[in-house]
Amino acid sequence: MSTEGQTLVNHLGELRKRIIITLLSFLTFLVGSFIFIQDMYKLLIRDLNKELAVLGPSEILWVYFMISGVCAMALTIPIAAHQTWLFVKPGLTEKERKTTLAYIPGLFSLFITGLSFGYFVVYPTVLTFLLTLSNGQFETMFTAEKYFKFMINLTLPFGFLFEIPLIVMFLTSIGIINPMLLSKARKVSYFVLTVIAIFITPPDLISDILVIVPLLFLYECSVTLSKIVYKKRNKRQSEDDNVIRMKKTS
Repeated sequence: MSTEGQTLVNHLGELRKRIIITLLSFLTFLVGSFIFIQDMYKLLIRDLNKELAVLGPSEILWVYFMISGVCAMALTIPIAAHQTWLFVKPGLTEKERKTTLAYIPGLFSLFITGLSFGYFVVYPTVLTFLLTLSNGQFETMFTAEKYFKFMINLTLPFGFLFEIPLIVMFLTSIGIINPMLLSKARKVSYFVLTVIAIFITPPDLISDILVIVPLLFLYECSVTLSKIVYKKRNKRQSEDDNVIRMKKTS
């Protein structure tokens, strides 16, 4: 086998190792979350003044797995990010290694912040609005599966969307994107984010606005942060070039 073939096999073996570690971590957190699932279930329905119905025994298990899955996903994010960093680490310089490693805690923090925003702000507002529409007109009865699907659909996307600024900072720091590109793509980005907001929210104007405004704000934050990182990156490159030039002339 050629050297290139051996290198490819080594890379694939390393990639498989990182994926397996990530999957095992997810399964471990899933089992751990399932142990405390009843406590989490009671916590999530503590403000609901209605009894949740189930249409069959399997639905109870499905609801428990949904809740445990979200918890396991949140806890797995820093491990998945670290495994990704370990995979690309050999191809990075020392400065790039330190820079990319510093983003890992932020990924977890922003994911939790996004979930919290969705759960404490968007979800109760949308639920209250929808219940107001049915007040005096319909007898509302929730099944556990539909209730938690509704909750997760309104909260989980925010966990990922709140990571946009950090992802933009990372891509800017390694030179893939820059603030000029983000500024030029503002109209297209606004349109895409608006479509995403409409897609993940119930079909009413208030819900759409509650999601669209934070997403557009996150995009503008991303542009600003990209400018800061871009300036620091250019300054660092200029300093490195000066050091190299001085070494050549000395």
